[in-house]
Amino acid sequence: MLGRELLSVLAAHPRLAATGATRAELDITDPAALAAAVPGHHVVINAAAWTDVDGAERQEAAATAVNGTAVGHLARACAGTGARLIQLSTDYVFAGTGRVPYPEDAPTAPVNAYGRGKLAGERAVARELPAAGYVVRTAWLYAPHGRNFVTTVLRLAQDRDRLDVVADQTGQPTSCAVLADRLVRLAEAALAGRAAPGVYHGTAAGQTTWYGLARAVFALRGLDPERIRPVGSDRFPRPAPRPRYSVLGHRRWAAAGLAPLPDWHHTLAEALHPVPA
Repeated sequence: MLGRELLSVLAAHPRLAATGATRAELDITDPAALAAAVPGHHVVINAAAWTDVDGAERQEAAATAVNGTAVGHLARACAGTGARLIQLSTDYVFAGTGRVPYPEDAPTAPVNAYGRGKLAGERAVARELPAAGYVVRTAWLYAPHGRNFVTTVLRLAQDRDRLDVVADQTGQPTSCAVLADRLVRLAEAALAGRAAPGVYHGTAAGQTTWYGLARAVFALRGLDPERIRPVGSDRFPRPAPRPRYSVLGHRRWAAAGLAPLPDWHHTLAEALHPVPA
């Protein structure tokens, strides 16, 4: 989802030349392939990841090879050419037991294999690219295309009278299109020397639960939100534990001269009712 939106945003910038590589075209676990792909690029944005959270719990070594070890290979390839690297990470590096938004420098304590693997990737960027590495943590991503919570809710709405949705996990629904725009702006700021390396939080402002998000989706599409019923996480046991509180703070954007992402209500409405070009 995010890679597609990134290429769309970059296409609107005629002065920026972008190369997009699919999984079939570039194996990020292959150091030699990465070393051949990076030269000629000033910034690398890594949107490739093992995103199957429950699968990672069953195959942690394989997931970490993509989310952790491969990021180290990519960071070394960037270091060899002087390229900046923007690595996408996750709220899952935190324990999810907080009550106020996690700042960028909050202690990490992942509760599942996916989070551990992504944290390994963060540490690889910090180790290999201390002056040219950027980590952008995001969460609850959605887009009009691809498999995500918003598209799933709209599909299920066609087949079911009522939907049971988890109401005890809190986070920030984040539009891939809006995040892609901020990533490109961050890349430009990095090249101009305005954005310091390190961790940034790329999530929408505000917060809600999966239940609240589902109701908002229904309302925006003219469906009855009362068809959504709140339930606890225990109704949907999963192999990988999920953080209960995944709200991130956005302090570092201002230091780079960039605005944080807008409120999730606004961006969701924009995604479901796009303004004509």
